Amino acid sequence: MDFKVLAEQYRSELFDSVLPFWLKNSQDKEYGGYFSCLDRDGSVYDTDKFVWLQGREIWLFSMLYNKVEKRREWLDCAIQGAEFLKKYGHDGNYNWYFSLDRQGNPLVEPYNIFSYTFAVMAFGQLYIATGNEEYAEIAKKTFDIILSKADNPKGKWNKIHKGTRDLKNFALPMILCNLALEIEPLLSTECLSRTFENCIHEVMEIFLRPELGGLVVENVLENGELSDCFEGRHMNPGHSLEAMWFIMDLGKRLNRPELIMKAKDTALKMVNYGWDKE
Repeated sequence: MDFKVLAEQYRSELFDSVLPFWLKNSQDKEYGGYFSCLDRDGSVYDTDKFVWLQGREIWLFSMLYNKVEKRREWLDCAIQGAEFLKKYGHDGNYNWYFSLDRQGNPLVEPYNIFSYTFAVMAFGQLYIATGNEEYAEIAKKTFDIILSKADNPKGKWNKIHKGTRDLKNFALPMILCNLALEIEPLLSTECLSRTFENCIHEVMEIFLRPELGGLVVENVLENGELSDCFEGRHMNPGHSLEAMWFIMDLGKRLNRPELIMKAKDTALKMVNYGWDKE
């Protein structure tokens, strides 16, 4: 395989196809924010606005501005989305709704923790691009709320009946690995270190199971033991690959090559487990 050819294919697809498509078609020039329900030709087939997708698009164009090129159109795209999200995306206390209508009226209550995580990524990355302290404050306050909800991310919307089969899920510690790195300049050294170590422990020692040959499960009992039920047997190779990418980034950041190697080995095991050989 010629990796230079592959790299050029990825570069071309991103800069010549994907980004122009979203810049042209996703921005709501009338009400602000972004359309994410787009047909292949760019036409909008639904105008509901999902908060975590709003956050991801703000993050994307802010990150490109910060790390690739100082293109004004990228920054303008990110800022207009952030201003829409700042005004309409939360209840006034940075509890982020799941979805909004086109005008910004809330449709679904803030039950989903990923509305919060992608808001943090969005405003954290945009702060780096703009130096706007208000964006930094939004990111920090929302991150604190996420940490406070770690034991029960859905809060009052949790549908699990407490006390019978209490499970904890892989998704939050996994995304916190990435989230803490994303907003590192905004966090204290103590908070950063504590978050890094907690996430590495949860992902690599609780959800990664030696007794299953080094595979990763999506749910365990609150005491860290396996649960022999539908949720307890659930594995998601794609989710695990994403997590191992985050762990490798942490291993690089912390100068822990052994952590990178363990993540690499786990990723290969999950690929092999999930691959349909036929």
